[in-house]
Amino acid sequence: MNIVVLDGFTMNPGDLSWNELEKLGTLKVYDRTSPEQLLERAADAEAVLTNKTVLNAAALRNMPKLKYVGVLATGYNVVDIAVAKELGIVVTNIPAYSTESVAQMVFAHILNITHSVGRYAGEAHAGVWSRQADFSYTNSPLMELYGKKIGIIGFGNTGSATARIARAFGMEVLVYTSKPQSALPEGMTKAASVEEVFSNSDIVSLHCPLNDKTAEIVNAHHLSLMKESAILINTGRGGLVNENDLAEALKAHRIKAAGLDVMVNEPPMENNPLMGLDNCFITPHIAWATYEARTRLMNQTVMNLKSFIEGKIINNVAV
Repeated sequence: MNIVVLDGFTMNPGDLSWNELEKLGTLKVYDRTSPEQLLERAADAEAVLTNKTVLNAAALRNMPKLKYVGVLATGYNVVDIAVAKELGIVVTNIPAYSTESVAQMVFAHILNITHSVGRYAGEAHAGVWSRQADFSYTNSPLMELYGKKIGIIGFGNTGSATARIARAFGMEVLVYTSKPQSALPEGMTKAASVEEVFSNSDIVSLHCPLNDKTAEIVNAHHLSLMKESAILINTGRGGLVNENDLAEALKAHRIKAAGLDVMVNEPPMENNPLMGLDNCFITPHIAWATYEARTRLMNQTVMNLKSFIEGKIINNVAV
């Protein structure tokens, strides 16, 4: 089997091994593939693995040998699923590999914002603490999480993992989900509406899929409902946030801060309205990228393709 990895660098920048995939066929790995390079590189591929390289209808129709597409992520919107199904191409994804890592990043942002960890560390190294008259030095309010309310929008794998960590901090958890109250763990409350989450939460964390109903769920209206002391966290999808509306709310201090690991365009343009705001903390889509999560991603990638070759398809999304 001819196997082509179109954009393997983010999953494996060199600290993992492709050896197990090599055992399944003739393997060619590219760090990145542009749209112009796609058909040349994948023309003879029977199996294509992609993370962010788009396989649209035209591309799929011009790969006559293609039998299998393995998406190196949970989301699979980079593949035209309807056309893949029409052509009999199996498409698989990797569910839940990064759940714990993403939930961990949620709290990395929360703890950085509530305790200004990065700023205080920088000031200590710059000698600011050394010049103080007292043993303890603060120049901004610190916030304790115990007893605070976190609103979680979406209660799948990462939403529930985030809620579990929040409970360990002694936080109240308000959940916006289609699941009934009876399906939520003890100590978690189902919100009657998304407006209730924005209005009542000290922290709002986004964990819902991006679709027509959730696109720009963070907008001027919902931001206006939030407390001035509230924090927004987005480790889900950039399109959940109207970035212009969020920038205006942050500049006007209508909310305290935002922690974002995802943006509408990635990488973002340098003139993005959120760039340079001292109360907006942006990380470059790395919540998923721990060594442990990428190892699970690699192992499941191999298992998905191996199962396909053996005629026992798993994690099939083109059904």
